[in-house]
Amino acid sequence: MTSSSHSASWKWPSLFLLMLAEISGMSLWFMSSAILPDLITEFDISATRQAALASAVQIGFVIGAIASSWFGVADRFDPRRVFSTCAVVAALANGALLVLEPGGNLSIVSRLITGAMLAGVYPVGMKIAVGWGKADRGLLVGTLVGALTFGSAAPHLLALNGGTDWRWSVQAASLAAGLGGLLCLVAQLGPYHSRAPMFSPRTILQVWTNRKIRLAYAGYLGHMWELYAMWAWIGLAAAQTFALSLDEASALYSARLLAFGAIAAGGVTSILCGFWADRVGKENIALGAVVISGTAALATAASFGGSPWLFALCALIWGAAILPDSAQYSALVADFAPADQAGSLMTFQTALGFALTFGTVQVTPVLANALGWPLVFALMAIGPTVAAVAMLRLKKLR
Repeated sequence: MTSSSHSASWKWPSLFLLMLAEISGMSLWFMSSAILPDLITEFDISATRQAALASAVQIGFVIGAIASSWFGVADRFDPRRVFSTCAVVAALANGALLVLEPGGNLSIVSRLITGAMLAGVYPVGMKIAVGWGKADRGLLVGTLVGALTFGSAAPHLLALNGGTDWRWSVQAASLAAGLGGLLCLVAQLGPYHSRAPMFSPRTILQVWTNRKIRLAYAGYLGHMWELYAMWAWIGLAAAQTFALSLDEASALYSARLLAFGAIAAGGVTSILCGFWADRVGKENIALGAVVISGTAALATAASFGGSPWLFALCALIWGAAILPDSAQYSALVADFAPADQAGSLMTFQTALGFALTFGTVQVTPVLANALGWPLVFALMAIGPTVAAVAMLRLKKLR
């Protein structure tokens, strides 16, 4: 317990503030992907630099998350101040896109910095959330991941409302992230929050020595194999299949709306499944989610090029199922780890996961051009299969 912890009456008000801050901060993540169609219409940006703009956030996040976990930032310092500082710096870096050459080296660097700072938003937010409970930890983390998802979907909604004015979308997201960072300072720390007195590299070694934590990591990596590749490129894939039966403007509008809906659907199911996870078992929720997600990935592949309504339905189901397991892997790590090491282990978990997404996000459009979207979507189902095996093994241990 810490001197700043409060009674149960502060629990949900603090978590509500944390959710708002998380939504605002994570609205920066897919900003470059959301405004890319408008950028390439106005500027000559090569395919390589387009991919770099999308993947730079992942690289930055991995760098930031590894540094944060190695030095135990989330466990040694007040996580609210860490969250606030990182969100404000990320907002400034994102705002720099307004004055930098689109697709230029400095704009890619600004996205890298944005990703590095978001490593102090998402994992640190989980550290704050798990400090408010043990019996309902699945719901706590599920709610936070739901907020993260709404934030990740926000750029598509901003781009939809901003039309072709990509600058408006960048301004709105940057302002929201900055205000969200300040809002986090108002939240309180829960009675189960624990601060590590000093950093110990042995914390990270538990990833290899604790079998339960190792299986939770394996499930998370299988989950991340498909998640961000789907989130980053579902809008582009949808625009291509919709263009077969709709005019260009309608196809783009519908694709953006579907991308927002598919990502946001995961936020809703993450909260609902978080509620049930504490009752039926976190590993059971994760297992059910990956089975549905893998099946939906194959269905989306099969529906590509056909009816726009059928493709949209499959993509929405996929989006709804692709996320609920994410929170449960983190909650499982928090369950199996000492309280004063949970923040570092959850941060390192996300570092490994996003290191994987750098490759998947980068290679997805390349493979789509070579093999077509149906086969690429089918390959994404490999991740849920790996995660399902990990959760079945964890069930035996539990």
